[in-house]
Amino acid sequence: MTNHVISPQTGMLGDAYACACGAVLAERMTAEVHAADNGLCSVCLGSTEEDLAPGLRRPCSSCAGTGRRGEQVTWQLAHAEAEHLITMTMVRGVVERFDGPFRLSEIADAVRDGLGLPPGRLPVGPRVRDLLLQLQAVGEITMLSAPDEMVGTDMVIYRDPQWQRAHTLGL
Repeated sequence: MTNHVISPQTGMLGDAYACACGAVLAERMTAEVHAADNGLCSVCLGSTEEDLAPGLRRPCSSCAGTGRRGEQVTWQLAHAEAEHLITMTMVRGVVERFDGPFRLSEIADAVRDGLGLPPGRLPVGPRVRDLLLQLQAVGEITMLSAPDEMVGTDMVIYRDPQWQRAHTLGL
């Protein structure tokens, strides 16, 4: 099996990519096609990490940090299915049933229950978050983040009820 590790290269002719198999790839599109042809994620090019900004990397969100094409396709199909099933009308209707403040997780749980989906079947939370942000952008709702507890004047505690552990964040 040939090793395919694609890495960016900066040269005299501008940005290019090189693969461990010896292929020189002149542009990003060519590198993506080479990655896909060899079963690698076409976003992170098989590196398992994506560059958000110079010096800032995180696990690739397209392949769940695996670097593999199969996982990337599965993840993308799940997001596309969530976009199709979870509509603005649905989220707006769930939000209207709440009288007062609510948590994003409460809306996501109500949507999941309404669709009869088991947890983990689709990325419901991210889809609901995106739709709530759209509702906020048009002024239909106001979203805010409130700590569960203040500790002194320079620290807040956010409690995660699902996992029963406290996360502290310094201000």
